[in-house]
Amino acid sequence: MAKKTKAHKSAEAALDAASAAAKDAKKLSKTLAKKDARKLRGFVDEAKDAASPSKKKLVNKPRKVEKAAVEATARLTKTAGKLEAKAAEKTAAKKSAEKKAAEKASAKKSASKKPSGKAARQSAPAAADATSSAPKPDAATTSTVASTPTTARKPATPATTAKPASTANPASARKPAPARKPAASAPASGLDGLTVAALRDRARTEGRTGYSRLTKAQLIALLSS
Repeated sequence: MAKKTKAHKSAEAALDAASAAAKDAKKLSKTLAKKDARKLRGFVDEAKDAASPSKKKLVNKPRKVEKAAVEATARLTKTAGKLEAKAAEKTAAKKSAEKKAAEKASAKKSASKKPSGKAARQSAPAAADATSSAPKPDAATTSTVASTPTTARKPATPATTAKPASTANPASARKPAPARKPAASAPASGLDGLTVAALRDRARTEGRTGYSRLTKAQLIALLSS
């Protein structure tokens, strides 16, 4: 058996590299799109042909065999790298688009739910505020109405209106006059010295009504009428 020369060994190494590159590229072609896979298989076949020369050619022209194998391997590696990078970009772009679509759908879904929940949360406090604030004006109005009619009665039955009635009809005017005139004339000046409690007691004694919420001035006006 003839001893292998350095050129022969170098050619065999190039052939092994071309064969390994062809195998790797073939596996890669299965993950690529049809068009890219078809393109890559052409370079795979070229590398396979370069990696399997005849024994005679390998022995007689090892340099030429090595050169053909190296060039075929370089073309295959370069093409495979480009197609692999292209496929990776497509995959990344697809994943990014899917992620954005999922985020958009999630945001749309959460946005459609938020208004209803927010409106429900806002309506409850609003109803509670309306319920709690509604009685307040009524209470104020009630107290105002309670005090207003009593003060409105002052000009309704003053002593001056009773006097013409007493002159026109002495028999009927003299009956109520003795009970109210002393309170309006003689004691009127003395009412200022009485306390609110005393004034209320006096109003109760005289059979007055609506005096419980009146002020001292209103009580004096009531007792003086």
